[in-house]
Formats: sequence, structure tokens, C-alpha cells
Amino acid sequence: MQSLPKNPKQSHIVVYTKDYCPYCVSAKNLLTQKGVAYEEIDVQHDTAQYETMLKKAAPRKTVPQIFIDDIAIGGFDDMKKLDVEGKLENLLFPKGR
Repeated sequence: MQSLPKNPKQSHIVVYTKDYCPYCVSAKNLLTQKGVAYEEIDVQHDTAQYETMLKKAAPRKTVPQIFIDDIAIGGFDDMKKLDVEGKLENLLFPKGR
């Protein structure tokens, strides 16, 4: 899956993923539905990036790990909860669309 072009009003979003991860696919789909671009970092075969993710997301060790403007959001379930609560939009577009 390829990310959308970056909207100049959106936050910087990074999603750490692995191959064959249904929660990773769901996270990317939700971000696409929200109309935002994201940077995907596949840590499946990249030990250095995986170590970076572990440091940034500690104590979490699973994927996906989602960061919005360098703030750890958590995984897909955490991001979905923010969406249901109406809080995700403000994180994705802090200055509005």
C-alpha cells in the first residue's frame, strides 16, 4: 500500500510495520481513509530501524507503532480508539484542514 501525497496542513506521521501484519494494514487503511500521508518504515528485515522503534515506543514491542509528530500513539487499536472518541482528527490536522 502506498501513502497519499502529503497534505501541507497535516502532522508528520510515521508507521512502523512488518510484512503480513493485519493490524499494520488496518492502521494504514485508516490513515488513508482520513486523507493523510504517512511514512512507512518496515522493520521486518531492518534491525537498526527495529531498534529505533523499540527505543521510541518503549515499553511496546509490537507493530504497528504509530507516531504523530514524534508522539507515540501506540498501535492500531489505540489509534482506532482515538478516532472513535473524536480525538484523532485534531492530532492529524492540529491547525484544521
